[in-house]
Amino acid sequence: MSWREFWNHEHSIYVNARHRALHYEKIAKDIASLVPAPGAHVLDYGCGEALAADQLAQSCGGLALFDTAPSVREKLRQRFAANKNITILDEEALAKTPPATFDMIICNSVLQYLSRTETEGLMDLWHDRLKPGARLVIADVIPPDVHAATDIKALLAFAREGGFLFAALRGLVATFFSNYRTLRQKIGLSTYREEEMLQLLAKHGFKAARASRNIGHNQARMTFIATRSAESG
Repeated sequence: MSWREFWNHEHSIYVNARHRALHYEKIAKDIASLVPAPGAHVLDYGCGEALAADQLAQSCGGLALFDTAPSVREKLRQRFAANKNITILDEEALAKTPPATFDMIICNSVLQYLSRTETEGLMDLWHDRLKPGARLVIADVIPPDVHAATDIKALLAFAREGGFLFAALRGLVATFFSNYRTLRQKIGLSTYREEEMLQLLAKHGFKAARASRNIGHNQARMTFIATRSAESG
């Protein structure tokens, strides 16, 4: 099983419905705070279930959601069918999106599941699809010295604050015996040092800086806010 196959099937990453809802509400709120203008056209690349996308869409002129998992896209289409401000893209639709379409692209908690080559390819895609001077936000990037125990600590703190601590403890046991743990051991997660990510973004035409806070609950991970170069190429 690959990471893509994992996310296309049911999994136990979220310990219960409350965890899932609070996670996506916080993500949507954090992303909304970074939207450059009320009329901005935004692409959420690797959006997952995006349960609170309707809230994020209120801060945008138009919100496009893309995920590589077909099962996730189908749920998104059903959930947001009545929201005219939200568009669900598949690979073909994204490929046909004209250059300089978006004012902001957000990619949250995705790069750890991709190879460096795949990440560099995406940076070229994002550079092409962003307007000159537009914003790229890459969030939840894992530094090399952050390990699973740190993620567990962050989850338990979030669970305590959100009122689902006991469910989180049960969920950790389930995760221990899950495909997620197996994949994390066999395939691993891609990690980047801060200076490494900044250099990579510069190489692909972005001027970037690390944000003071990461999107979401895990502050051991990093968010980068980048600006596309004004040049057309």
